[in-house]
Amino acid sequence: MSFLDDLRWRGFVHDATPQLAEHLATGSRTAYCGFDPTAPSLQVGNLMPIMLLAQLQRAGHRPIALMGGGTGLIGDPSGKRNERPLLSKERIRENLQRQRDQMARFLEFGPKKTDALLLDNAKWLVELKLVDFLRDIGKHFSVNVMLQKESVTTRLEAGLSYTEFSYMLLQSYDFLHLYRETGCTLQVGGSDQWGNITAGVDLIRRVDGGEAHALVAPLITTSSGAKFGKSEGESIWLDPEMTSPYQFYQFWVNTDDRDVIPYIKVFTFRQRDGADGIDALAAMQAKDPGKREAQYKLAADVTEMVHGKAAMDNAVAASAILFNDWDPRRARPEVFETLAREIPCIEVSASDSFGLTEAIVEAKLVASKSEARRAIEQGGVYVNQQRVTDPMKKLGDEDRLAGGNILLRKGKKDFALLRRRD
Repeated sequence: MSFLDDLRWRGFVHDATPQLAEHLATGSRTAYCGFDPTAPSLQVGNLMPIMLLAQLQRAGHRPIALMGGGTGLIGDPSGKRNERPLLSKERIRENLQRQRDQMARFLEFGPKKTDALLLDNAKWLVELKLVDFLRDIGKHFSVNVMLQKESVTTRLEAGLSYTEFSYMLLQSYDFLHLYRETGCTLQVGGSDQWGNITAGVDLIRRVDGGEAHALVAPLITTSSGAKFGKSEGESIWLDPEMTSPYQFYQFWVNTDDRDVIPYIKVFTFRQRDGADGIDALAAMQAKDPGKREAQYKLAADVTEMVHGKAAMDNAVAASAILFNDWDPRRARPEVFETLAREIPCIEVSASDSFGLTEAIVEAKLVASKSEARRAIEQGGVYVNQQRVTDPMKKLGDEDRLAGGNILLRKGKKDFALLRRRD
């Protein structure tokens, strides 16, 4: 299986230029992908092109993560119904710095030939002189051809400014610049970028007589028809302050059975063969999908890659406590720090003596003391995942877990954490 065949098996190939397989097989190549800096963080929707760059690097090629500090001031019309508001240069720079730090979790940067480069196209785009650019670059673009590109045609009815219409020229110039300065001969991206990328391929051929290639991955959608990368309408970010590692982990755990194996192929580095390989996971998933083993493997792999092993371990333990009745007495204090971000908390001093009835009212697990007593007597209340039926029970030191925490639960899904105030 060639490298391109492996990418195709994993689901990375929607379209590619002819002879790309031979181009990749005959030496180490430099490939780039552009990233939009209009948000303060990358999100899971960015993971496919990032993983594609990482797969290229693992195969001996050199990836370039190109941050759009220049093109971000213009805005890419691809896949957008309306023109985006233009951000200030200061906000763009701030977003760039935060996204740079996230890139380093996936790609190896350094001085070696296959080490990744992190570049900002503002370095060359903001210095362009308009008349020179139109003479040297613009003359190679046919308006008739540009009007046929999907990124343009889908926006003509809603309206497309000249600013966004010119985006294709700037992205094509990026490819030409990187071809000249770094020997870059491949641009990758999502399938909605095909028109922009092939325009750059044509520009390199027209201006420098060079050979360049394009590879685009399919835009991921879920089998249920929902937009990938959203949870209850909210974006899933790579920044732990915007999406906590626990919420990030849960996003992947909740993957549809129909999607989990395709996601493992794309979003992890697991190999096809072996006891813990993708084929084995697929067989396990087909035999007993209710165990959700593939979802747990996917969630752990991606969470560790994005947030680190410690955050992944805490997310796994917190999830097990809440959903699998895992014994919270085995949990470390850090796990309760994770839980404290996800469920309601009550802070009490070490000297406070709380009755269970009062505690679940205070935690808003019930509306009144009478309702609390009924819930306890009927066996619907748990302390540290152990059922309690005595409404007169006092919560004391013997109930405290690591870090002085006490976990309260009503029914199957309503939790609260009683935390000791230092």
